[in-house]
Amino acid sequence: MTDFPRNDRVEILSEKELSRTLKRLASQVLEAISNSESLLLLGIPTRGVHLSRVLAKELEAITGHSIAQGTLDPTFHRDDLVRVGTRMVEPTDLPASVEGREILLVDDVIFTGRTVRAALEALQVWGRPQRVMLLVMVDRGHRELPVQPDFYGRKVPTRRTESIELRLRDIDEEEGVYLIKNETS
Repeated sequence: MTDFPRNDRVEILSEKELSRTLKRLASQVLEAISNSESLLLLGIPTRGVHLSRVLAKELEAITGHSIAQGTLDPTFHRDDLVRVGTRMVEPTDLPASVEGREILLVDDVIFTGRTVRAALEALQVWGRPQRVMLLVMVDRGHRELPVQPDFYGRKVPTRRTESIELRLRDIDEEEGVYLIKNETS
């Protein structure tokens, strides 16, 4: 865990605002699908996996039934590994077949669109869903590919040198969304 000086970190969503945003996103997802029992949430590592778990709990509270939730790691489908580097690969964990399901890919931030492109390619290996949608907490712009989220918590224009950090209580002991100013002199 990296600690950032307070003046380099700007709060975008407080804990309370993040909670409200998650409830709104859960409602929007349910309005967009035909059958909540056919929904399968797939978190994209790393923060998308944790966000997907939190979102599944919100959806379960509304629907009254459990929502299938798993992990889809697109690392080996990326076309920019040399530029972005690699991290420890998380195993793809699908609790059910994707065939004929409504899939909701969940990630914390969308930036260039390359992670989502890789996730779509990785998903094809596992079958043919009825529909694939994308939910992100923050859309920060700078797209390199024509990929847009179906649902987003907040749109935050950023500089390329800045980053967005989603913090969740279960792993970070705090909650919120922060803009991190990584200015280089």
